[in-house]
Amino acid sequence: MTTDAISPQNLASMPRAEFAFPGPLRDQLVAAILNGSKTSTTGLVVDYEHEGEPLPEVGSRSVVIDSRDRPIAVIEVTGVRVVPLAQVDLAHVMDEGEGDTSVAEWRAGHERFWHSEEMRAALEDPEFTVNDATLAVLERFRLIADLRPADQLSALSRTAS
Repeated sequence: MTTDAISPQNLASMPRAEFAFPGPLRDQLVAAILNGSKTSTTGLVVDYEHEGEPLPEVGSRSVVIDSRDRPIAVIEVTGVRVVPLAQVDLAHVMDEGEGDTSVAEWRAGHERFWHSEEMRAALEDPEFTVNDATLAVLERFRLIADLRPADQLSALSRTAS
């Protein structure tokens, strides 16, 4: 992690990175980003298109938001690939830091998320499903800044020892 100074103005101008929906899964993913075990993520091209958002670009930075809508970290994109779901590889799966040990295990968990009522509602498509040909955005990133307050970090280090 770099020691780049992130000013409030810079934070306000950065896009938000919201992993999953608010709740336990987002909390788990944010924790994995902060502890360094999550350095990749997968999105769907259809989701970017629905939101009218451009695909991530190498070098772009965003603010990671927790379940309480607080800025927690800044990440920088280090790589982007768009591939059919059938071409997601084990290296990407492992770098997602979610504990999956095979592409099949990863795919099953992600399909549960993509086929969830929340995701279908977000896409405004109650019948949405993915298949081998569905285009996925495989994004790699690095943690640039941990934005948690110093007192929160001290409390975490005390409980970890």
